Amino acid sequence: MSPVAALAAALVAAYIIGSFPTAHLVGRANGIDLRTVGSGNLGATNVFRTLGWQWGLLVYVVDGLKGALPVLWLPGVFGVGPGWPWGVLCGLAAIMGHVRPVFLLGKGGGKGVATASGVFVALAPVPALCAVAAFVIVVAFTRYVSLGSLVGAVVLPVALLVQHRAITPLVMVSVAVGGFVFWTHRDNIGRLRRGEERRVGGRAS
Repeated sequence: MSPVAALAAALVAAYIIGSFPTAHLVGRANGIDLRTVGSGNLGATNVFRTLGWQWGLLVYVVDGLKGALPVLWLPGVFGVGPGWPWGVLCGLAAIMGHVRPVFLLGKGGGKGVATASGVFVALAPVPALCAVAAFVIVVAFTRYVSLGSLVGAVVLPVALLVQHRAITPLVMVSVAVGGFVFWTHRDNIGRLRRGEERRVGGRAS
């Protein structure tokens, strides 16, 4: 297999792994189509609100693995080489699969936060864990999951910049992914500005 074909195969495999519809399957197992309940989003937050924290945690962990495994595993499997940029490209393909899952005909995926966190935990564990910690702190104090996700998306590139002490390609990728997270949360940002965003454990104000 040529290097180009190997990379293409790795990216397709990463996209398929990212497309695994964790939240949809968990909802179906509980007799619910999550696309018609709550926010209608197939992510861990909607599962948490609809089915409880145990199912929400399960979905978050599995969706995180959907990001981490392609980064750590697929470059070696397809022989495209370790490190930059192959693992990063596989991670980005997995995120896209989560947001636009092929198994749901490219519609109704999640917002990419859990899968992106898995990608960066595999690529840069310490900065990624700083972002996760920021997420947890913000959610604990405000009970806004969306705000925690947005703050985590900002903290990640800052933590990477502090660690690398330079604007590296990975820092730029983290900025791009953070921008993508802001884009997928554009409706949440509007509700936060209007004071209409739903808090964890409560109704929309």
